[in-house]
Amino acid sequence: MWPCGGRRQRRVGGVALVAVVLWVLVRRYYPCLLPVVSEPCGNAVLYRFNWSELVPLQLWGRSLGLQTEHSQFLLEGMPFRIFGGSVHYFRVPREYWEDRMLKMKACGLNTLTTYVPWNLHERDRGKFDFSRNLDLRAFLSLAAKNGLWVILRPGPYICSEWDLGGLPSWLLQDPEMQLRTTYKGFTEAVDAYFDHLMPIVVPLQYKKGGPIIAVQVENEYGSYAKDPNYMAYVKMALLNRGIVEMLMTSDNKNGLSYGLVEGALATVNFQKLEPGLLKHLDSVQRDQPKMVMEYWTGWFDNWGGPHYVFDADEMVNTVASILKLGASINLYMFHGGTNFGFMNGALEADEYKSDVTSYDYDAVLTEAGDYTSKFFKLRQLFSMIIGQPLPLPPVIESKASYGAILLHQYISLWDVLPSLLQPIKSEFPINMENLHLNDSSGQSYGYVLYEIVIFGGGHLHSRNHVRDRAQVFVNTMYVGELDYNIVELSLPEGQGFRQLRLLVENRGRVNYGLALNEQRKGLIGDVFLNNTPLRNFKIYSLEMKPAFMKSLQHVTGWSAVPDYFVGPAFFRGRLWIEHQPQDTFLKLQGWEKGVVFVNGQNLGRYWKIGPQETLYLPGPWLRKGSNEIVIFEERTAGRIIQSVDIPYLGRTQYVD
Repeated sequence: MWPCGGRRQRRVGGVALVAVVLWVLVRRYYPCLLPVVSEPCGNAVLYRFNWSELVPLQLWGRSLGLQTEHSQFLLEGMPFRIFGGSVHYFRVPREYWEDRMLKMKACGLNTLTTYVPWNLHERDRGKFDFSRNLDLRAFLSLAAKNGLWVILRPGPYICSEWDLGGLPSWLLQDPEMQLRTTYKGFTEAVDAYFDHLMPIVVPLQYKKGGPIIAVQVENEYGSYAKDPNYMAYVKMALLNRGIVEMLMTSDNKNGLSYGLVEGALATVNFQKLEPGLLKHLDSVQRDQPKMVMEYWTGWFDNWGGPHYVFDADEMVNTVASILKLGASINLYMFHGGTNFGFMNGALEADEYKSDVTSYDYDAVLTEAGDYTSKFFKLRQLFSMIIGQPLPLPPVIESKASYGAILLHQYISLWDVLPSLLQPIKSEFPINMENLHLNDSSGQSYGYVLYEIVIFGGGHLHSRNHVRDRAQVFVNTMYVGELDYNIVELSLPEGQGFRQLRLLVENRGRVNYGLALNEQRKGLIGDVFLNNTPLRNFKIYSLEMKPAFMKSLQHVTGWSAVPDYFVGPAFFRGRLWIEHQPQDTFLKLQGWEKGVVFVNGQNLGRYWKIGPQETLYLPGPWLRKGSNEIVIFEERTAGRIIQSVDIPYLGRTQYVD
């Protein structure tokens, strides 16, 4: 009996030893397998999972990737929840990418999501750019270095309040083009683009040692849904080029059932958690984990409207409610950034409304990357759920106020034309996209000037063919404007032949809705004078690319700015910086409408109608010593601009 008992004791001791060893191994290598019940939160209990070892550079021997098992995600076979945040590399200076990622980690997030803008990577057909601020490989590798997984959203359509939803405008050269369908002209262009994009993406997938754990198929197609075969085409375009990770779709509640594709996990987008909203996912896919791909932390702004804000407490309470229901989440946006250049999108519902330059979005971080109350409230929430200390938030970079900057010289647009621009001659008006420019890719952004010789004056009617806003001049005299609402003007009578000039601005293409195929800009049809269509145009492209802005420096004819001057004209001045440059904001009080360039970088548009009153100027785009500032002002110019250390995005209005 004793010997038997001894054997039992040895057996129990051996089992105990094995259990201890397993416990140590699990704690060391798979801590995420150890759920710890947290304190009750409301009527639910949140389970903590330690994901400290589930980071890209510490997980070896990968084979399984992100999977679903009933109502939960598994990563390499271990329970995993996605705490994500959206940061778009193309809206943030490259020098600040890592700073934004470190702030994500400090907030408690484990996953970064980003769109990929086709219209930046292939500005001209067949010419691809993945360099400098568009270096997608570097951005994704930096995410891995900083312990962030990635959900990639490569489109081809991305929405994102971005011009034409990220689609290149040269697609619209085809008068029969059907965007986001299996129309041959569209799919051939997508195939050529994916042939260049996917070799960058494929090696960075999870199963190949990279940070990408999931790839989204298109974007919110349920709200478009013009072609029942299109989503299957995009899915196969990804799979055939080597995408092996989990596929997802993303739609709002109303579009959810129309945006599905077999083999992809459906996710949902919203801001207010309506009763039963997450359960609605069960009606389209049963026994799957729930994922909010876009939880809208704020909202975007349009010119002429308010600056929208979303209450921080309401936002955090909704995030907590989503997490209590067991869902994964992605914060759209964690950091919004800026629509630099002419890249803002627009809405067209009851009326056309273009988006402002700032994409601050009232997000978790400000446009300049500073913390908000949302950050600290979310950090507290996520730290409670994760159950381990979070990294300390990085120190905020101070902002500079460089004071008043004198714009001491100007040159009229009319004086620039003969020396810098060669006109295109055409009997008929030509829309921006179909101008024979940029290796036959047309003009994408900026302005187009149409000149016609007329005799006498009379009644000018656009027949609603102006996209989006035209300043009208007789010779150099300003007559008025034409746009969506104003379609006719009276031209003054005069003797002899005169030049009628229409300076047409593309204010941004619509990025969401059913009108994508109608986003050609400039003059899209005939304009009539006294019921006769105008003919024999000289057309000048004013895309204001870097080469043009550089040539502008050497044009003769720059003069001292008078006390009062009415544009259109270019103005220039110098900002002198003694020490290491810092972020600042340019305030254009006294100026009416135009674009600002600093050291050749296009900061974006300003407009006195607001709400935005300052333009963000990143420190890395400045240098010690002299910095050139050029402003293209359409109408009324000031003499100075102010460099300030605090942004002003306009009168606020809470999101309903």
